[in-house]
Amino acid sequence: MDIKDMLNLVKSGEMEIQEAEQLLKDLPYEDLGYAKLDHHRALRSGFGETVFCQGKPDPYLVEIYRKFYERDGEVLGTRASEEQFELVKSVVPEVQYDSISRILKVEQPEKERKGCVAVCTGGTADIPVAEEAAQTAEYFGCHVDRIYDVGVAGIHRLLSQRDRIRNANCIVAVAGMEGALGTVIAGLADCPVIAVPTSVGYGASFHGLSALLTMLNSCANGISVVNIDNGYGAGYLATQINRLAVK
Repeated sequence: MDIKDMLNLVKSGEMEIQEAEQLLKDLPYEDLGYAKLDHHRALRSGFGETVFCQGKPDPYLVEIYRKFYERDGEVLGTRASEEQFELVKSVVPEVQYDSISRILKVEQPEKERKGCVAVCTGGTADIPVAEEAAQTAEYFGCHVDRIYDVGVAGIHRLLSQRDRIRNANCIVAVAGMEGALGTVIAGLADCPVIAVPTSVGYGASFHGLSALLTMLNSCANGISVVNIDNGYGAGYLATQINRLAVK
C-alpha cells in the first residue's frame, strides 16, 4: 500500500493507528534474508522497486513477487522467462507476461497515463529492447507512442513521422548496427533524446559496442545514452523527463 493512501485512511478513520503502525514497521525495507524489499522507494524517488528476474532462484523470485503484490497490488519485473512466468502465476494468478519484451507485471487497472514518450526503433529486430522501454514507461504512467522500423537506411520513413516525433516530451531511440538513429532524431526534435544501443548487428558491431560508441560520440546535442540493450533504463529515464514536462 502506498504510504499516502495509508495516511489518508488513518485520517478518515478507515484504518486503525495500530494497523498503520504494523505496516510502517516494514519501512524502509522488508528483510527476507536473501532479499531486502524496498517498500519505501516510491516515496523517495516516485518509482517503486522493479524486480530484475534473470538469474534469480525460483523460490526467491516467487516469494518476492508475492510479497510485493500483497503489499502494493502491483509489481514490475524485467528479463523474465516463460518458465518464470508460469512459476509466478501459480501464486499470483493476475500476473501478465509479454514474451517480446520479457516484462512480467501485475498492474493496477485503469491507470492514468499522461504526457507523451515516443519510442522509435531502427529496425524490427530492435523491438524487444524498445518494448522493454515502452512498457516500463507505460507502467510508470506515461502515454507511449511507438514508432517502429524507421532506421536511417530508409530515412524517408523517419521523416514521414516528424509530427509524431515533435509531439513527444522525450524520445527513446533504439538501434543496433551503427546506431545512427539517435543522432538523426536529435536533429529533428526539440526534446531530450535517450539513445539505446542494441546488440543487433553483424560481427564488427561487437554485440552493440559499435552502436554504443556511435551514440556516445554523437555530433547532435540533447542526447543521453544508456547501456547496451537497457530498455528498462531508457523507459525509466524517459518517464522522469515526461513527468517534469507534464508538471
